[in-house]
Amino acid sequence: MRRTITMLALVTTLTACDSAPDNSVNKSKENNMGEKIVQTAGRDQLGDFAPQFAHFNDDILFGENWNNTDIDLKTKSIVTIVSLMSQGITDSSLTYHLQTAKDNGVTKSEIVGIITHNAFYAGWPKAWAVFRLAQSVWTENEPVLTEKDKYQQTIMFPIGEPNDAYAQYFVGQSYLAPISSEQIKFSNVTFEPGCRNNWHIHHAKTGGGQMLVGVGGRGYYQEWGKEPVEIKEGTVIHIPAGVKHWHGAAPDSWFSHLAFELDGEDTSNEWLEPVSDEDYNKLK
Repeated sequence: MRRTITMLALVTTLTACDSAPDNSVNKSKENNMGEKIVQTAGRDQLGDFAPQFAHFNDDILFGENWNNTDIDLKTKSIVTIVSLMSQGITDSSLTYHLQTAKDNGVTKSEIVGIITHNAFYAGWPKAWAVFRLAQSVWTENEPVLTEKDKYQQTIMFPIGEPNDAYAQYFVGQSYLAPISSEQIKFSNVTFEPGCRNNWHIHHAKTGGGQMLVGVGGRGYYQEWGKEPVEIKEGTVIHIPAGVKHWHGAAPDSWFSHLAFELDGEDTSNEWLEPVSDEDYNKLK
């Protein structure tokens, strides 16, 4: 009924992006579904004078290397900043990498901690120089991230809009983001901590049912008469037609899963009673 797989088996992961060592960069904007960034700064500035260097810069360093998915963009940005700071490089290239790090999800408190920690190894004067640049990137006028914003940075699919159309069948706030409307239709469903849907049944004369794939956070799935099953990133839940069940977030965690509605004959959903607080509060 259930198994665990990696998200790479389902979707294309985010590809990376970066800039040449100054701010005169010509690149397309990457979106959340992994469109590749085109880097041309090397050729724009040095294409005639040093074409081989421009090739290495655009196609290898900022092409293959930053588009490699072995580590995520945020981690790459942190590694790059620490490397440049340790070498004492505090020109416009570091400013750009600081901005890129911010775009890749590094928060103000995180960059302060990164620079402070590295100061003990790279040198105190270098930290002073980097802090001056960081202050110009992480300004005091930045809006404070909500818990929803912070959680969004941890998952690759959008949270989407409030799931108002089905709010009557949920305890707590949920969100819905349609991902595909062709071939296989599926959506990303996100639950705030403590949110869960009512007991329900997917009916079908033949076929039908639903499949869930954990995207982020921590949640639960439970069939009537059985123990709850914890869902984490990569957990796959198969729900046959005719099975009474519910699913939602753990009491202390945001949670998202992909929901695949399986084709069948005469399919319908029957929404039933809410999960009792007594039963739900037993979960950890």
